[in-house]
Amino acid sequence: MRALKNPNPTSPIHQSKPTRLANLHNQLVSLSTRHHHHHRLVHSQRRRRGSIVRAALNSPWATIDELGLLDAGFKNPSVSTSYRVSEIPRPNRTVLEAQARVCTGPTQTKPLTEDQAYKVLDTILRSVKGELKDEDVVSKAQLGAFFGAMTIRANAFPEATQWSEGEKRAIDTLWPELVQVLPHDIIFIADPEGTIMGQGSSIGPNYVGNGTTEMRLVGALREVLAGGHLGFEEVKGVLSDVLPLEDVKLGKASDSLLSAFLIGQRMNRETDSELKAYCLAFDEEHGSVLFIYLFIYFQLFSPYDLADWSSFNSTLIAVVKSCYGESCLLHGVEWMPPKGGVTEEQMLSYMGANTQISPSQAKKVLEDEDAGFAYISLREARPSLYSLVALREHIKKRPPIATSEKVQQFVRASGREAIVAGFYHEGYEDSLLMLMRRRGVHAGLVVKGEEGALSMTTRLRPENASRGLPVNYCSGFRSKTNLSVSDVDGVSREHFNMEVNAKDYGFDPTDTPRTDRSVVKNIELGLAALNGEKGPAYDRIVLNAAMVDHLLGCDGAADISSAIDRAKEAIDSGKALNKILNYIKITHKLK
Repeated sequence: MRALKNPNPTSPIHQSKPTRLANLHNQLVSLSTRHHHHHRLVHSQRRRRGSIVRAALNSPWATIDELGLLDAGFKNPSVSTSYRVSEIPRPNRTVLEAQARVCTGPTQTKPLTEDQAYKVLDTILRSVKGELKDEDVVSKAQLGAFFGAMTIRANAFPEATQWSEGEKRAIDTLWPELVQVLPHDIIFIADPEGTIMGQGSSIGPNYVGNGTTEMRLVGALREVLAGGHLGFEEVKGVLSDVLPLEDVKLGKASDSLLSAFLIGQRMNRETDSELKAYCLAFDEEHGSVLFIYLFIYFQLFSPYDLADWSSFNSTLIAVVKSCYGESCLLHGVEWMPPKGGVTEEQMLSYMGANTQISPSQAKKVLEDEDAGFAYISLREARPSLYSLVALREHIKKRPPIATSEKVQQFVRASGREAIVAGFYHEGYEDSLLMLMRRRGVHAGLVVKGEEGALSMTTRLRPENASRGLPVNYCSGFRSKTNLSVSDVDGVSREHFNMEVNAKDYGFDPTDTPRTDRSVVKNIELGLAALNGEKGPAYDRIVLNAAMVDHLLGCDGAADISSAIDRAKEAIDSGKALNKILNYIKITHKLK
């Protein structure tokens, strides 16, 4: 607002686009060279990184090879896969591939063939006996997830996805030897009642875990392995007992038990009560949720591990919305399995932003009109959930937390509040909206965007598209009144769902920009779009910022054309570009 009231011809808003972007590049390079997010990179690597950023930003279509980013000898911060924490032991690939087939739902599971089952069980046997060569050991987390899935399939799945005849023969052959060497926690998971494996073992029925912490987990896991469900307090109690995990070595008995518990709950398809427990269990990990005085406040959440352009779109939507007084909070992690793709934290950190701010510091940034949006890392805001990153790589499939983490709540607002989240798998849109209503916000929206992100596409729907909800499907609720959150009830909420066709709103059909998991490429596309360069990235930012406001009934967005014009003006005027630079500066002044 100050810039509009007192125009300054030297400010970024009033400079020509080439000059404005060049100045932004120089400042980003200066900041990013001084504030590298990874503390172990040496000074010479930081200088190299600065030159890489300069080259990338001044040459928007340069490739990774042209920038020399694949130079051997040090960790490459421009490619998403390099952000994986090296201390995390890698999972065994043979067993991980089997987990991808069997650690899933009652209709999606693909039983193993006899050869596949023999290979997996033999790999496990040799790993436990210390005879595995040229392969990573099978972790306790993998053992828990794999055998937990096999048990649930035997106990509760329909005939088509229960054990195949080949799996039965492999088990009959190798289990007598496995039961002699497997730890008791794994035997319990594989045969909790001593009835599945045909050996009549008493280990499973008598297993109670080690200490009081594991006792509740074992009791809850018995119900899960039988295909059953738990109450809110049971799930919340288990999570409170075992989290945060102490380290990433994945060697404790509770790793196997917790892995079986998490993947088992997902395979049984969580009830609303169970999902609420996952969502609310850690609300007061850092004390009470903070309160902020804002007229309108959005929380924008996408999956934490995306492979392509859509991973940056949420940040850019937040930047644009902040230009017209709609404060936005985002959260995420630096790296997350199973995709291990590009994350918002990687890109913000690469550009020089401080991504280690606390919720209380994020509150200050949100209240600062020069920024108006903020990013919080799960590492700072929810240490308990962040401690599961390593375990989640070894589980392979996404656990219930992958749904509930989208609706974490770090800051509450005095004005109108809305939560917006992306999803992909059909059925979870209703679960997410249920959690949003439980949070007590005025409005909630779920979007089946590209890759399940908060990123509606301008691409035409293929004629041979698979059945189910299409990309750009939106569902949500909005308040019919301006009542306070505490006064909003089901009667005063208006529910809606629709498929957004970008062509209906004047957007030309375009393919999704490909970035090949490159952090630099995502930044190039994003900054070029914020500089007003028209194309697929620009259109997606405008479409999403405008459509979210329109669907949620925001002021000034009742007419979708007006909402689109407002988003375009935020970009074309240079305000959005200025906002992201301000954010980088402000985050480094926080104390």
